[in-house]
Amino acid sequence: MELSGEYPHLHPSARSWAEEDVASRIRRIRTDRWIGYARAEAALAALDDVLSFPKRTRMPNLLLVGPTNNGKTMIVEKFRRSHPMIPAPDSQGGVARLPVLKMQMPAGPDERRFFGAILDELGMGQWRGDSVAARQSSAVSLMRTTDVRMLVIDELHNLLSGSRVQQRRLLNLLRWLGNELQIPLVGVGTAEALRAIRSDDQLVNRFVPISLPVWSEDDEYRRLLSTLEALLPLRKASGLAEPALAGKIFSRSEGVLGEIVAIVTSAAAHAVLSGAEAISPHMIEKGGFIAPSERRRVAI
Repeated sequence: MELSGEYPHLHPSARSWAEEDVASRIRRIRTDRWIGYARAEAALAALDDVLSFPKRTRMPNLLLVGPTNNGKTMIVEKFRRSHPMIPAPDSQGGVARLPVLKMQMPAGPDERRFFGAILDELGMGQWRGDSVAARQSSAVSLMRTTDVRMLVIDELHNLLSGSRVQQRRLLNLLRWLGNELQIPLVGVGTAEALRAIRSDDQLVNRFVPISLPVWSEDDEYRRLLSTLEALLPLRKASGLAEPALAGKIFSRSEGVLGEIVAIVTSAAAHAVLSGAEAISPHMIEKGGFIAPSERRRVAI
């Protein structure tokens, strides 16, 4: 195939990728990438805002909530990369600093596993001790030493897998930890996470929810498709935002961001392998994509 060397449908940063071989372009297509859109940028701005607060008795907290596979974790990972660890040689005082600590609420959570997860993220799992008191003391001390300014708790809805007593203890623990360290807490999870927070009258007043609902088939959705198309190294324009393609992608994805991206990237890889170099409605129609709601009804 003769290459044009221009590819005006691609973002300038992606145009050189279109000159690469098939294997390289498929790797790029399948690599996770940040796709900016209005709701994500608003969430990042809110995270930056609470991170800027000085220590005080009652710190602001956020709850990033939405359906599974709808971009929540990608947002907090983008935020964490924007506030990386400062290595000890570059830090005042010669101690590494970690502005944003992100952990995952353990499955079947309790206080011991919770503090163990924090210590693992701090790279100190081997020194965490066996008792809850030892893990709590080590975790809090290390968070102070590394000057953690925000704790992000992903998969917060896992909290509900514990007993009612354990749920209450963990909710009390979250409130205590925020007060003790005077840092903002950011919860990330599904609607179940919001239900968990709402079960505690004191916490519900401290966590401001940021909703990431499923997408609607509107102008913002079409802008998302245009942005995504500009980053995929196909040598021909696909017109993802045009009604024929946008409608088929939306129908298959049911408006879930992760599904939208998966459908488009799978079709893009097929377009490269087949030599078509553009995504067609037929590729979406015959691509074997199963809508999320249909997967739950598949007989086994």
